[in-house]
Amino acid sequence: MQQTQNGEKPIPINSVCEQKNNNKNAKSSKKPEKIEIPAISPSSLGSAEFRKDYCIKYAYLAGGMYRGIASKELVIALANAGLMGFLGTGGRSLNDIEQDIICIQDALKEDQAYGVNLVANLDSPDSEIALIELYLHYSIRCIEAAAFIRITPALVLYRLQGIYKDQHGAVRTKNKVIAKLSRPEVANQFLSPAPMHLVQQLFALGKITPEQVELSQSIFMCDDICVEADSGGHTDRGQPAVLLPAIQTLRDQKVLEHDFAHKPRVGLGGGIGTPNSAAAAFVMGADFILTGSINQCTVEAGTSDLVKHMLQDINVQDTDYAPAGDMFESGAKVQVLKKSVFFAARANKLYQLYQQYDSLHSLPEKIQTQLQDKYFNASFEDVWTQTKQYLLNSNRSQDIERAEHDEKYKMARVFRWYFAQSMKLAFTGSEHARVNFQVHTGPALGAFNQWVKGTELEPWQNRHVDQIAEKLMQDTAALLSKQTQQLITLSHVAG
Repeated sequence: MQQTQNGEKPIPINSVCEQKNNNKNAKSSKKPEKIEIPAISPSSLGSAEFRKDYCIKYAYLAGGMYRGIASKELVIALANAGLMGFLGTGGRSLNDIEQDIICIQDALKEDQAYGVNLVANLDSPDSEIALIELYLHYSIRCIEAAAFIRITPALVLYRLQGIYKDQHGAVRTKNKVIAKLSRPEVANQFLSPAPMHLVQQLFALGKITPEQVELSQSIFMCDDICVEADSGGHTDRGQPAVLLPAIQTLRDQKVLEHDFAHKPRVGLGGGIGTPNSAAAAFVMGADFILTGSINQCTVEAGTSDLVKHMLQDINVQDTDYAPAGDMFESGAKVQVLKKSVFFAARANKLYQLYQQYDSLHSLPEKIQTQLQDKYFNASFEDVWTQTKQYLLNSNRSQDIERAEHDEKYKMARVFRWYFAQSMKLAFTGSEHARVNFQVHTGPALGAFNQWVKGTELEPWQNRHVDQIAEKLMQDTAALLSKQTQQLITLSHVAG
């Protein structure tokens, strides 16, 4: 080894590296000092203001599932647990909804929280108004507005009937609207005052007062927004990590623009079935979470035992997309059970035929036979007879007249019958008809099934909607506490 000018031998490069590695190993051999932080509680997750406004212990809601799957029993169980669920009203008669409301109000105290679902009815705006007038009659103070693409007179009527000025002169409303949506342009409408042309229309009909007209432009059309990511039932297949920040940003912009007394909260639903997904929602800043699919496989859910048996075993890959029966012609989608049923494949086939042909008579004979024998188990004539009776009972004789003159529209009405029938079959739980069951559900239930596999919650008979909510929120808080502890400890060591 050569000497330096002062006669000292140079230190080999590999010796320097070894010394650095030794120092590094000496540091890493020390046990990281654990920085203790207070545990996160489930009651601290989400918006405290949201919990206070709705008088609930957790920032957790259960959505209103179609045809009363979100049953009165489900709503009552959650209210008794200090939580809130929405009664499912889509596809149900006014009389049935009224009886459920009476039952809920008889079972609960005034300070217990519950809400009622309102699904947009594009075919019959009058039905929307009738339903809202029922809600107003029974002083329903919170609705979940779902599947709306625009503000309707029914929504404006509900919102303005409860409007008032508080003791400080701020304009508020007793009637709360939680808008469940998946599109920024729809959020923009709910984050605006009531459209003045609808306000004036309601005033002309004598449904609102001059004072309500005057105050109408001083509040948003909603109290809160639930961003609906890819979910069971009607879905736009939205991605939560994209949708939630977009709607949060829009909300902030609209709050600055209007400077109203109330700032709407933004929560997240769709795909939430495990502590990991719930934790992700809260970390992204969701003010609350909303569950759906996981509640369909509970004792309280208003569907057949056979459907619950089928759902308790599904995994995340066991769902598919099919046309929505109530918006068949538009091609809107619902997410449904795929495992052990043919509904999704058959529903998609019907939509393809609708796009390809102009009438039932123009369908190839082989296709006509297949549809009547395997899909419908009834002739086209029988299906149309049943459809006409339904339309007559719904005071929609104009749709019958249209179908008699428009063969393609008649074909759509006949095909729509299959969607309604497949839903009825699932509710009755007839074993011989299970291949045609239409069951709205999303992969969140598959994830939930894997999470509880091997525990007492594996069989649906042990699943109660309030206990699921409690376990999900408790385990979400524990998970976030653990991850936060790890991050702080690592940060301390790195520092």
